[in-house]
Amino acid sequence: MKEIVSRETDEYYMKRALSLAARGMGTTSPNPMVGCVLVRDSRIIGEGYHQRCGGDHAEIKALKDASSRGEDVQGATAYVTLEPCCHFGRTPPCAQRLVEEGITRVVAATSDPNPKVKGGGLAVLREAGIEVSFPCLEAEARWLNRGFIRVQMLGRPWVTLKAAVSLDGRMALSNGESKWITGPEARTEAHQLRASHDAVLVGVGTVLKDNPELTVRHVDGRSPRRVILDSYLRTPPDVKAVTGEGGCLILTVSRDEEKISSLQSAGATVICLPADREGHVDLSAAMSCLAQEGILSLMVEGGPRVLTAFMKKGLCDWLSLFVAPKVMGEGSGLGMGMYFTSVAEALTLKNLQSRSIGSDLLIEGRFACSPDL
Repeated sequence: MKEIVSRETDEYYMKRALSLAARGMGTTSPNPMVGCVLVRDSRIIGEGYHQRCGGDHAEIKALKDASSRGEDVQGATAYVTLEPCCHFGRTPPCAQRLVEEGITRVVAATSDPNPKVKGGGLAVLREAGIEVSFPCLEAEARWLNRGFIRVQMLGRPWVTLKAAVSLDGRMALSNGESKWITGPEARTEAHQLRASHDAVLVGVGTVLKDNPELTVRHVDGRSPRRVILDSYLRTPPDVKAVTGEGGCLILTVSRDEEKISSLQSAGATVICLPADREGHVDLSAAMSCLAQEGILSLMVEGGPRVLTAFMKKGLCDWLSLFVAPKVMGEGSGLGMGMYFTSVAEALTLKNLQSRSIGSDLLIEGRFACSPDL
């Protein structure tokens, strides 16, 4: 007798699949995060998630899990957070494997934006007589893989701008001092944000002024790749961002072979890119470069000038703004160098949310200029 399922039932198991998929955060890039749950007779018989690029996909993990439990997957339903792939990449296609294993129903959260898949996986399933239910919790699934979707659709990572400001919007005093605007709890939260991104970017000015490590500390998590915007290669080879474990990417327009050789010997990867009209690294080219490097999500922690450059270009999706209960007076601030002739032209945020972090406030939202997922 065919099992009767409801929308609520499908969403229940898909939520479990999404929670599994999220476990792959920071380790699957440039692949998406995917979870899979196998259900038969109202019981989970296998589950898994994609853990690392080149490793088993979520569907294969779930099938292996079911086998280890001694479960027969014939006639089961597969809940998958992303359309099963239908092409040979680093691993064989999952759609065909589900067919071969005797899965009779597949519930997919969303389609795969990768042109090599994009509906092809669902077509393989339907042609084999498998019942396909699609979509299910699509908004949640696309948000989870917003970086992957950005790269596939726009050829650039998902970009988060992070800044700490005073109540009057200052990021630094007029003498340049900026440590510490926010309290320890906010700084710990900022490290958690770093750990959720594939890469963190600063300008060379921040490197020269603060010599930051740009690593994850105070919290559990993987340190992101470090990226320095340095148009004229002013980065000293002995700074922490270069000599730290894993090295860093330096994006430049300079072709000074002596400086490049020195930085590369210290552990950096130097990539020469086109210049914009002002002679600086073209940000659009930089974002394309990072996408090609397998970076799906980027947190920009640079000073006011770097943050402003991203906003001017519209290359920003999300803002994480830590606000300290202080008035700092004269100094540099977020948006410095941007000029509008009317309030209607100003950049705005949507999906606004806020919460207290110690004595500070974290305000987050999506830039209205950020394209839909």
